[in-house]
Order: sequence, then C-alpha cells, then structure tokens
Amino acid sequence: MKIFFSTILFITISMNCFSQETIKIQWKSWNELESALREKPKPVLLFFHTKWCVYCKKMQREVFTNKKIIKKMNEEYYAVEMDAESVEKIVFDGVEFINTEALKKRNGIHQIPLLLASREDQPFVLPATIILDANFKIKQRFFEYLSSEKLLQIL
Repeated sequence: MKIFFSTILFITISMNCFSQETIKIQWKSWNELESALREKPKPVLLFFHTKWCVYCKKMQREVFTNKKIIKKMNEEYYAVEMDAESVEKIVFDGVEFINTEALKKRNGIHQIPLLLASREDQPFVLPATIILDANFKIKQRFFEYLSSEKLLQIL
C-alpha cells in the first residue's frame, strides 16, 4: 500500500513539474543573431539595459515574462538583450565593437548601443528597445518603459 501511494505521489509531482515548465524568450547572442539572419532573415528586437536601471529590470520582470510577448517574439522575431555597459568585445558583420568609454570612465556605454540607440543632441536613455527589419534596418526605437500591452501593439 505504501508503494502504491508513493508511486501516485511521485507521478503527481512529476506531472506538476513538467506542466510548470516556463517558456522564455529565446534571447540570442550577437554571433547567433548574425548566423540566424544569414540562414533565415526576420525582424529583430534589441533590448539595451543596465544592472542599475529600474525600468529595465521592470521590463525584464514583467514584460519579457508575459506569455503573449514570449510567443510573439519567439515566433516572429530574433531577440537580443545587451547590458549597455558591457565591456565584451563583439564582432558583428566583420566589424569589431568594444566599450571605448569604459577605458575613460566608469559605466561607459558600449559602441553597439551608442550606434543603434543614440539620438542627436540628447543623452543616452534606458531602457532602449530597437526594432529592426529583416535587413537589419531600424524601423522603430523606444527610449522608455514599454508595458506588455504597448509592446504587443508594437510587435
């Protein structure tokens, strides 16, 4: 009898674990993005954030865990998230990008977010969400917290 109940308990717990498996956005690295775009072009969502940005963390916690957002992004977009203060050397499309500002000051911004998320005569603002078409041309740029509803409309 104990074996029977133990077996039932084990099966129930196992089924619960599988059913609670969370689906996540399939974030790509820059190398993975370059290969994926070459193989199958589709739009790209770039999300630039930092460790200290409150609204960046809120988007990561509330928006990028929304099932509708996850489904839409995984099916129709390639997604790349990047810490704007990263000091990692990135080679994309044969060009090397680094954080030259980190050599001069603390919390310098990496060249990639500076290139894609800077605005003329305005300071760099986070969070920055950039939508690119399948040819890697900028379609839209947002420099604010985007709710799940707003991001769904954008996507």
